[in-house]
Amino acid sequence: MRDGRGVLVLMGSGETSPTMVEIHRSVVRGLGAAPRAVLLDTPYAFQENAADISARARGYFARSVGLEVEVSARLEEADWVFSGPGSPTFALGRWTGSGVADELRARVRARRGATVLASAAACTAGLATVPVYEIYKVGQDPHWREGLDLLEPLGLRAVVIPHFDNAEGGTHDTRYCYLGERRLSLMEDLLPPDAFVLGIDEHTAVIIDLENGEVTVAGRGALTVRRRGSQVVLPAGGGTDLAGIGRLARGGAPARVLRQAGPPAPRQVTLEETARDRERDVRTALTRHDTAAAVRAVLDLEAEIVTWSADTEEDAGGVDDARRTLRSLIAVLGGLADTVDPRDRLAPMVEPLLVLRGELRRSHRYDLADALRAALSAGGVVVEDTPDGPRWSVTGARHRPAGTACA
Repeated sequence: MRDGRGVLVLMGSGETSPTMVEIHRSVVRGLGAAPRAVLLDTPYAFQENAADISARARGYFARSVGLEVEVSARLEEADWVFSGPGSPTFALGRWTGSGVADELRARVRARRGATVLASAAACTAGLATVPVYEIYKVGQDPHWREGLDLLEPLGLRAVVIPHFDNAEGGTHDTRYCYLGERRLSLMEDLLPPDAFVLGIDEHTAVIIDLENGEVTVAGRGALTVRRRGSQVVLPAGGGTDLAGIGRLARGGAPARVLRQAGPPAPRQVTLEETARDRERDVRTALTRHDTAAAVRAVLDLEAEIVTWSADTEEDAGGVDDARRTLRSLIAVLGGLADTVDPRDRLAPMVEPLLVLRGELRRSHRYDLADALRAALSAGGVVVEDTPDGPRWSVTGARHRPAGTACA
């Protein structure tokens, strides 16, 4: 364990997606060369595919961040600790009984190393934890479970709610880590009077510098400081300090506001948005009869799916939906074989040859005219001489009546 600036990073989602690469890199840069990096797999350790999730996460950090990560529960000498998706309550149960909870608290109190908690693991960071599986999946009444309270040494009496802007529900409210407004309002009444909510949007990180107390918001969304239904939103690119967060929770204004230097960072695009854009590109290209552009859009989507395949969240960053979109677009392209008249492709070549054949016939060069007709027939183009002139068709094509050409 080397000396380095301590940071606590809380992520709302997307922790192993392309949208968060630069945030991870910026955290790792502060650790020096070859830091010891540990992945805590506890939140998802109960899942049958836990080993696969760990392998994808390790591959993501090695490939995208340049960080070699080991799966371990030994945190004492770790420079960087990461934990992500799964069940918050399962993780808490295992961490409390194994000493990991105490070690995580000690890291924050001692302001040492980088501790990165995302999604389910981020839920555990406050004084209380959302038991999201039990409430949203099982149907238990709204309630809290005791949290790690990593924020207490920082002067914050808060709970952390990731996925704060979730919109997966469509027809029902899944904001606030699938609680929705009704259940969150009920749960706020169960908190101590001075406690408040730190809501972190998806694909968004809150970076707390444990040395100077600066709080920076990065990524796509925002940090929401909410207390009993009243809230203040700090968008990505800015921030405040720990004291400022406390003032916002009490209804005041922070004495210190951090603003992003220089132009705003480019907006990160999710896989869902990319799939929607590429689908639109394919449809637009086909209306212009630009098959090559449609194929390029499909290949671009396939490349993005590969890039996002390391995402370890349950919906894999929308990978399954994107694959369904990809399959539907491939089917559309495949269907072109049944809808595009081959005459459209062959006409620029066939019709000049028929004009030449007519000139040969008028010059009484019937041998050459017949040879040309035989060559066309061998290539699948059938020429029929009629009183109105020659007509031609493609063998097996039934899309529209055969056309005529100048004799």
